[in-house]
Amino acid sequence: MNNTKDNKLIEVAQFGKSMAIGLSVNQDNRVFVSFPNYDGAGHLALAEVVDGELHPYPDTAWNNKSLEQSRFLRIQDLFVDAEDFLWVLDSKPAASGDIFATGGNEKSGHFKLVKINTQTNRVEDTYLFEDLDKSKSALNDVRVDTEKNLAYFSDPGTASIVVLDLQTRKTRQVLANTNFTLADDIVLEYDGVKMQDKDGNPFSSHINSIALTHDFKYFYFKPINKRNLYRIETAYLANTTLTDQDLSEKVEDLGDVGITHGMVADAIGNIYFASSEDFKITYITADGVLSTLLEDPQLIWPDSFGIGTDGYLYFTCAQLQRLPQWNDGDDKTDYPYRAFKVRLP
Repeated sequence: MNNTKDNKLIEVAQFGKSMAIGLSVNQDNRVFVSFPNYDGAGHLALAEVVDGELHPYPDTAWNNKSLEQSRFLRIQDLFVDAEDFLWVLDSKPAASGDIFATGGNEKSGHFKLVKINTQTNRVEDTYLFEDLDKSKSALNDVRVDTEKNLAYFSDPGTASIVVLDLQTRKTRQVLANTNFTLADDIVLEYDGVKMQDKDGNPFSSHINSIALTHDFKYFYFKPINKRNLYRIETAYLANTTLTDQDLSEKVEDLGDVGITHGMVADAIGNIYFASSEDFKITYITADGVLSTLLEDPQLIWPDSFGIGTDGYLYFTCAQLQRLPQWNDGDDKTDYPYRAFKVRLP
């Protein structure tokens, strides 16, 4: 089934020259967006979009970027869980683990996970990853399993899945450097232009986009530079007695879905992702059928997805392949940065 003829891309907000990455939507269809400040004004780290306008979230103080525990530094991902809490992944990797090549020479990364109650708009908890190797890690996306009280992260810096026990606050690293989490030797290409820096080094990311089904049964994941999609039952990720070899035997290969980044699951088990090289949003059904939701030239590196109770899929377009570092110093960005929505099938 192909819905491209019926579907229309609807603009939700414009962000000027500030690149939006993270996006999530709560049960009241409130839209939250984060800005890692690769470029642009960078005066907001996290905002709520209200009638197309940006409002600092949860307040102005948290948006005073700094290393303080009660401030945001560089937000990479957002996720609203089944209980309507907004989880904010504040992630600034060390230079060695920074897949976005944003410069700097830091030897240690800075990471925290902030839990915000979207009903009270108050921060309820902050996790600091004290047992994480911050010299190598590059936590990228987060999904929270309220059934098992676990958070799952993609970590392209160590090519692994990181599992955080929200009760003990301890992390485990699983499936590190396996065929499922390592990037393939694929050079991304957009409009006939290879995505590589001035020295000819191609953009590459190990495990990056992830999704968690609403019944908490399956965790989906894949590197950007790999065409195949994988999933594993969360019961196995939660089992601390299983080795990486044990877990490898539990991973299911769902086949070729293209080059993708952002990923999200809907209530009936469809998994949506940006099929970025051909400017599409595609989805795979629970029984493995791949379909196209929308094809549009404005879909320039769709990055983070959120699903509203209003029947729409919301997302940002990061335009990463248009940045100067991948275009011989020329800024090819189509300003303003924007967020969109499209009706679900």
